[in-house]
Amino acid sequence: MSETQTLPITVTVNGSKVQRFVEPRTLLVHFLREDLGLTGTHIGCDTSHCGACTVEIDGESIKSCTTFAVQANGSSITTVEGLANADGTLHALQEGFRQMHGLQCGFCTPGMLMRAKVLLTENPDPSEEEIRFGIAGNLCRCTGYQNIVKAIQFAAARLNGRTFQEAAE
Repeated sequence: MSETQTLPITVTVNGSKVQRFVEPRTLLVHFLREDLGLTGTHIGCDTSHCGACTVEIDGESIKSCTTFAVQANGSSITTVEGLANADGTLHALQEGFRQMHGLQCGFCTPGMLMRAKVLLTENPDPSEEEIRFGIAGNLCRCTGYQNIVKAIQFAAARLNGRTFQEAAE
């Protein structure tokens, strides 16, 4: 029986540098969940269709179920566990999902939050149509998306120094 080959990787995950040896075929989602214990990144479909595994790598949202851990070598990764503010308060998106009831079962929520974070970086004040287009790669089976859109609008308003009511007017 042959010995399994492993490769060294160094990544920064939620602000902390991590060095590990991984098998070349290890998916990033499994590396995050199993090796690092960051179980907020969910495994939904294993085919990149649902978006539950979405994380941020070097400022881009990616689906970690179809990305190998070795492909992330040298990158900075943010998972849902790294979304909250340094003082422990909720990020505007997390607060928006809470205030606007943007979740039901919560399974899609980590991926939605991470995709929305990058969306708001790319477009700080998106319209409803732009939000719906921007999250189209992330599926929710429970909410019908209306409250998810409101949650992202809430966060956009908050991040732009406005209240949700001011943004809605």
